[in-house]
Amino acid sequence: MTAAMTYDLLVADIETYCERDDDPFLAQVPRFIALAENRIASESKPLGFVRTVTGTLANNTMVKPSRWRLTKSFSILTGNERSFLFERSYEYCRTFAPTAGSTGAPRFYADYDYENYFIAPTPDAGYDFELQYYELPEPLSSINQTNWTTRYAPQLLLYASLMEAMPFLKTSERIPEFQGLYDRAMAAITGEDQQRTTDASETRSK
Repeated sequence: MTAAMTYDLLVADIETYCERDDDPFLAQVPRFIALAENRIASESKPLGFVRTVTGTLANNTMVKPSRWRLTKSFSILTGNERSFLFERSYEYCRTFAPTAGSTGAPRFYADYDYENYFIAPTPDAGYDFELQYYELPEPLSSINQTNWTTRYAPQLLLYASLMEAMPFLKTSERIPEFQGLYDRAMAAITGEDQQRTTDASETRSK
């Protein structure tokens, strides 16, 4: 396991790599880190970003979890059997179930907007559901010192933060240097997840 990192240690590392500790630069460091976290969330789907929520599905719309980024799977229980809903476009779902009165066991879901799902058809009863999704980890700050990325991918976070800092420092020529380090750290995280998937598949096949 990689060495632990905290928000304060990350800030100190950024100062060291950039050789800057003046107030204008320090004021921008939280923004560099926030941009880095968003970059990592949009460019990777590590197992550590997966969250699972359960509940009852009873309407044709459902609020997505906070910090949702991408849906992994959506399923309901019908009796003792689990059925997975198929992702479709909003237009497809509206055509399949044109009104809220079009009811039945849910079969499809779509992005109604960034914060809500649209379900088709409208549930004809309350169905227990399980939703797996990729989330944006709780943002780092002086109050929230650690999250999954600091614990399991500190190098990735550091190099992403440094890439975000370079344009501010007007040293864009260093971006390829940190991009290469970032890509290598990303490949390592991706490789670990792929190996876990392979190991799990081999275990199930035995």
